Amino acid sequence: MSPAEERTLLARPVLADAALEGRVRARRFARPELLGTSAPSAPLRRSPTEDSERMDELVFGEAFDALERSDEFLWGQARRDGYVGYVRADALSAPAAAPTHRVAAIRTFAFAERSIKSAALGPYSLNALVAIESGDGDLARAAGGGWFWRAHLAPIGSCERDLAAVAEKFLGAPYLWGGRTSVGLDCSGLVQQALYACGRACPRDTDQQAALGREVAPDALERGDLVFWRGHVGIMLDAERLIHANGHHMAVAIEPLAEAVSRIARMEAGGPTAVRRL
Repeated sequence: MSPAEERTLLARPVLADAALEGRVRARRFARPELLGTSAPSAPLRRSPTEDSERMDELVFGEAFDALERSDEFLWGQARRDGYVGYVRADALSAPAAAPTHRVAAIRTFAFAERSIKSAALGPYSLNALVAIESGDGDLARAAGGGWFWRAHLAPIGSCERDLAAVAEKFLGAPYLWGGRTSVGLDCSGLVQQALYACGRACPRDTDQQAALGREVAPDALERGDLVFWRGHVGIMLDAERLIHANGHHMAVAIEPLAEAVSRIARMEAGGPTAVRRL
């Protein structure tokens, strides 16, 4: 199995998803258990330990196909972007009702009671999925409990139109490898969250994202174009400025593309490898 397949195939030599029987070799095949993310967010790790590499992150309401338990972790696959890894079992539960809304604010809280003075739960990230079952006025009750500020929600199917404008909401958010919330996110996490808010599917890593859209010439840049380097990606705000989560600023930052190109080249990462338009 190639490194790329390891990220998105729920399979190991000893155990694999029954849906992959005939496609991969494994000693045993089993059907995964569908669970939902009940924590506001949950790291998806390479190994079943707290100090293992964070490769991805689930946000509230996202589905997870769990195939095996390892101590306090479950090994499985995130349904939204297909990434395979380990998630703490206490961050997952039986799936709730089908989502009716997504969180449209960069982050928000839910309240234990129908009052903003009651205990706050969260924060819940942009693109978290919630099932609203009751409520009127400014607060709406989600299935399983918690009252969300209605203005911070958008009905499923209601999408943003400007990829770059969504990315700008994260300006100043700290850089965090494998993260995809305003508490911390990496370059591909920023692109993924922005595209999800715009109603677009998006894989997790830069090499996967480089297959999105169509190639455009570097001298014809427009707002919303994606600029790729080896292991890095940013979003153009216009023909000259880039927004990206990066390890130089350790944050989501806006800077002239020319400055980013020069600095990244000095770091021996080379020049841009592609420009894609969605």
